[in-house]
Amino acid sequence: MAEVLTAEAILVATEEVLRRYGPAKATVVDVAKALGVSHGSVYRHFATKAALREAVTRRWLDAIHVEMASVINPEGSAAENLKAWLQHLFDKKRLSHTDEPELFATFRVLVSESCAIPEYHVGHLVGQVARIIRAGVDTQEFVTDDVEKTAQAVWDATDRFHHPAHANEWGDPHIQDAFDAVVSLVIAGLRYNRVPSAAGDA
Repeated sequence: MAEVLTAEAILVATEEVLRRYGPAKATVVDVAKALGVSHGSVYRHFATKAALREAVTRRWLDAIHVEMASVINPEGSAAENLKAWLQHLFDKKRLSHTDEPELFATFRVLVSESCAIPEYHVGHLVGQVARIIRAGVDTQEFVTDDVEKTAQAVWDATDRFHHPAHANEWGDPHIQDAFDAVVSLVIAGLRYNRVPSAAGDA
């Protein structure tokens, strides 16, 4: 009995085809050949080539979202978690750019093909930053009147260390020092600083 073709099997094969041929040359026919089926079988699961490419991009991104969420330590302080999370994201992007440049380029192309994909990806990651900040507010380690806006501000402030447009800067020998300085400033701005009362608390 022939094995039933699943959407997941198609996505796995599509990822391999994209790695092998790149986004400009990879076709649905290539995916079908890799699976040993007709291209019509692929289209029964994904109506268009664009739909297939968007689905495989979301699959990649979801794996990143899970990995990044695992960095958050429930036992750690908010400052520790925020620094570790931002460092992990920076390291992941930097290593991907230097160690797998072709895959990094493929990823950039696929993400840019749909206006919904960048919003989907950034929304997930900023949501994780908000989770860290909210935990800090709950313990009075951080202070903010609007967690979501603050999370977006942290994302924007650290743009240099995760946006692909800055990838060529990541090889700078002083880039880690720059990262540390920005993150220290961000955390200092988020920390709760108790102001002595007029009567004096010293």
